[in-house]
Amino acid sequence: MRSPSRRLSVAVAVVAATSLSFTACSKKETPVDTGSGAAGTVPAGKDVDYSKLSGTLNGSGSSFQKGFNEAAIAGLKKKAKDLSINYPGGGSSKGKNELADQVVDFAGTDSLVKDEDKAKYKGGEFLYFPTVAAPITIPYNLKGVDKLSLTGEVIAKIFQREVTKWNDPAITAINAGVALPDTDITVVRRSDGSGTTNNFTKFLKSSAGDVWKLDSGDTVEWSADTQASNGSGGVGQALRSIDGSIGYLDLSDVKASGLKGAAIKNKNGKFVEPTLEGAAAALAGAEVKDNLTFDPINDAGDGVYPITSPTWIIVYTKQPDKAKGEAVKGMLNYFLTEGQAVAAGVDYAALPSELQKKAVAQLDKIQVG
Repeated sequence: MRSPSRRLSVAVAVVAATSLSFTACSKKETPVDTGSGAAGTVPAGKDVDYSKLSGTLNGSGSSFQKGFNEAAIAGLKKKAKDLSINYPGGGSSKGKNELADQVVDFAGTDSLVKDEDKAKYKGGEFLYFPTVAAPITIPYNLKGVDKLSLTGEVIAKIFQREVTKWNDPAITAINAGVALPDTDITVVRRSDGSGTTNNFTKFLKSSAGDVWKLDSGDTVEWSADTQASNGSGGVGQALRSIDGSIGYLDLSDVKASGLKGAAIKNKNGKFVEPTLEGAAAALAGAEVKDNLTFDPINDAGDGVYPITSPTWIIVYTKQPDKAKGEAVKGMLNYFLTEGQAVAAGVDYAALPSELQKKAVAQLDKIQVG
């Protein structure tokens, strides 16, 4: 499934569809201002009669993307009244494992399937469909501190328990004028296999170099004195309840929890706040492979927020059940077109229009019946 990289700025022609339910749509593209600095157009997509979709689709996976998935599902439900879609989250590892075992019809993931795991997928070949992106924030709960800046190296030391006090010289040196207390640092991290953990640790591996010793992955060997919490919701709850705590979490849950996110030093040496503008800048410079995978982590650019997580929905290429296959294609079509308009409202950056078009074109690869 590996293939050469291509820049997002390369023009892409949308492939004409041939199936009865997914013929190319002639409607004009609808402008969408995401509020994220990534204003673009929603591609017309396929001409789907959503009212004819029926049955139940079950998914699981990334809790990071759950907010967008729920909002998009709610919008689709208004048009596809006979279609039910369940997405309880559970973490990227769970989603990938359950799709491999054909327990679910689709999986949400913020990390890629390892090459050695591809043979485990009982349904055969699968496809990656990007949906949105968002900042992985570094939220903290520290009484009296409303602004904080951190570098990858300092974050690495904190999460490896090498820096354990908030007034440690490593932190005060990059926060001139901020009165940091002599408070113990409590590290809160995910206990479940998580794409958020994967992308967060990839950032540390890239930005901190040899300082970061725990490698990267959906799970890593955390120190025993870190606090493990299940899912994004569990991390947010723990952070709210512990003064002196720090963690990693999606922007939507940080806002919902009333927490603050640190400004992070990017590859260009700029401290950038976790915003949709910063995430959109990261997406704009990402290199996309032919299978629609890409990595915006620690990309260059003054305005880039360096811990920007991509998200995908993965589905099997061959859908033997015709009704379910059409429902899968309809869901993805909606997520990639009208669903993009809801992204900013739930704290996600919409895809650049050319990547949206690539993803819509890829729907033709799904074989139904």
